[in-house]
Amino acid sequence: MINSNAFNYVDILNKATTAAVKRGQVLSNNVANQDTPGYKRKDVRFESYLEAALAGNGTMPLSSRIDEIHENLNVLDATVYTDNVSLSYRLDGNNVDGEVEQVYIAENQIRYNALTEQMTQEFQRFKEVLQ
Repeated sequence: MINSNAFNYVDILNKATTAAVKRGQVLSNNVANQDTPGYKRKDVRFESYLEAALAGNGTMPLSSRIDEIHENLNVLDATVYTDNVSLSYRLDGNNVDGEVEQVYIAENQIRYNALTEQMTQEFQRFKEVLQ
């Protein structure tokens, strides 16, 4: 199992979970700064990186694409970016809508819970095989 690809999928799930944690922090920071003049909303880019990596060579089976992604996991590093830099909802230049941010936080929490549940299921499968 040392030279196995058994954990490739789990490692990708781990990257997605890490991105969800980072996104939760960024979204919370947006809420905290919703009344700060000139503050611009930030978000985390991860899903587009994963989508591009999984698309790869369309003729390649998914398991091979996962193995290929695993060889270079840093392509899945989540990045923080400033969203709609030129857009402002208020005269003070701030573009954070607190209610919308709360929806994004809820969405992100659901995503995080689904990812951790998927990881739990994967480890349960490993456990069953080892017993």
